Amino acid sequence: MTRQLRAEQTRATIIEAAADLFDRQGYGAASLSDIAGRGGVTKGALYFHFASKEELALAVIERQDELSRKANEELLAMNLPGFETVVRMTFGLAARVLSDPVTRAGVRLPLERVVPGATARDTYGGWVEVAGEQLERAVAELEVRPTVDPRACAAFILTTLAGMQLVCQASLLGKTLPQLLAEMWDVIIPGLLPPRRTPYYLQLVRTLAAEVEVGMEADADMAHR
Repeated sequence: MTRQLRAEQTRATIIEAAADLFDRQGYGAASLSDIAGRGGVTKGALYFHFASKEELALAVIERQDELSRKANEELLAMNLPGFETVVRMTFGLAARVLSDPVTRAGVRLPLERVVPGATARDTYGGWVEVAGEQLERAVAELEVRPTVDPRACAAFILTTLAGMQLVCQASLLGKTLPQLLAEMWDVIIPGLLPPRRTPYYLQLVRTLAAEVEVGMEADADMAHR
């Protein structure tokens, strides 16, 4: 293994360890010593890659953004209808939030506003842009009503999803994230789509929610083994 590859792997390990502790304990409670211990590296190795906890938190946010962009690129490559792409984007993000500490920490840190230079706009900007473009496509494909503002709709969907994540973390409603996401789509689909397309997408929402729930159960089973 080359020195550069070892350094890249060490850096990735530190980011994952930091994300796990930021997710479990919050940014303020996670110390660099704890992160080094979680990652199985020395503090010297940690400081070689990151000069401060703030720099490390920004790296977690950047890594989450990379994962999100990659997932969206793979989805776009399927060349699905625009509105279906947006629906699948939301459940894809929900699945990553539930299964991946890097994603959970990466979307949580900007919302907590504890890291200077990290904003929700930076973290979610790419998501809103892609979703807005797909909703514009959906209007052209006659699946979304022409009176809908695609960019405003994309921003609304994302902020609602972010709020649902916080609600689930606090266990305020006793429902899972995919359940809340399905309910969101149940509310907004009839207002966005013509009646002829509504049944298809309501059923798609049910299918995707069930798939994410199955993934949650599989992750829980693995954690208990």
